[in-house]
Amino acid sequence: MPIFGASALQFAFDRATTEGKVTIGALVIVSLLSWSVIITKIIQLTRAARATRRFVAAYRETHGPLDLHHRGEAFNGAPAFELYSAGAKELQFQLAKHPLLVDGETKINQFSLDSIRVALEEAAMQEALALEKGMIVLSTAVAGGPFIGLLGTVWGVMETFSGIARANAASLTAMAPGVAGALICTVIGLLVAIPAMFAYNFMVTSIRAFTAELDAFGLRYATLIEHTYVDARPIGEEVAQAVGKALYDLGDRTRAIVEPTHP
Repeated sequence: MPIFGASALQFAFDRATTEGKVTIGALVIVSLLSWSVIITKIIQLTRAARATRRFVAAYRETHGPLDLHHRGEAFNGAPAFELYSAGAKELQFQLAKHPLLVDGETKINQFSLDSIRVALEEAAMQEALALEKGMIVLSTAVAGGPFIGLLGTVWGVMETFSGIARANAASLTAMAPGVAGALICTVIGLLVAIPAMFAYNFMVTSIRAFTAELDAFGLRYATLIEHTYVDARPIGEEVAQAVGKALYDLGDRTRAIVEPTHP
């Protein structure tokens, strides 16, 4: 017995009409595209999972938001690391451009923390888009493959019946080859859609897990930055210190103008 009905498929393909073979060619192209996406996404998600495990293990051993950044460690392919890197860079920028000196330590204000949160959200969105890239091909194969195959089948059946009508030979022997050639389009359409469907469902679940972990990590990292670097003094104390510093600077400039300079 032929394995997987190979002889039946060959027989049906040989009897397919030109329109049916064009449909099969289109389905083959869709299949190649979907399999290229499947292989690429499997490699991407596998690497991302491994790199994320290494990053999370290293991050848990740190004590400050910038420890890994200062050590220059990189975990390429880990979405959470890209999020961490974006937040660390924005934190360093805010510490350099808008520093607050509190008890000998450099802090940032709430507005700087808001900027860091925006950077984390943007990085999370970019990583989510990178993970979802190419998934439209799989969803198109799942939804469109059977319909393209059905179009080829209906067209082939129509050609078969019209040919029988012209030949005035309405018999099963006359109809069977044409119907078989038409049905192969539906078979190929299902063969395209079924692997894409399983791969799509698996990958969507994995991507959702990644994006959920990204959101959770962004919240945890922002909270750690807030506890470590954000000035937690009451607003009145901050205003008083700012006013005092401004008056002190004004006094220095006034004395420089009033007091004569001696050679």
